[in-house]
Amino acid sequence: MSIKSDNPEHGLQFPGTFEICAMGAAGAGLETRVPAALEAAGLVVHRDRHRSRPSARGNWVSITYAFDAGSRAEYELAHAALRALPEVKWTL
Repeated sequence: MSIKSDNPEHGLQFPGTFEICAMGAAGAGLETRVPAALEAAGLVVHRDRHRSRPSARGNWVSITYAFDAGSRAEYELAHAALRALPEVKWTL
């Protein structure tokens, strides 16, 4: 059995608007640090399109923002910019 897409264009399509999620300790200020780091990297952040979710015990938080990427390189730049922050433990 093989899995095959009916549409070879599936996958990330550029340019586009994507979401990126950063996770770190609650109280680390990720709500402001995430969009600031993305903008400092030269990316357009949709500050009105964000959400946050605390962990069950409240020790961790995930912050998600939408941003524009014109190429795969810009998409990867977003992850690199957030992973460079010491407060960010993971990105998705």
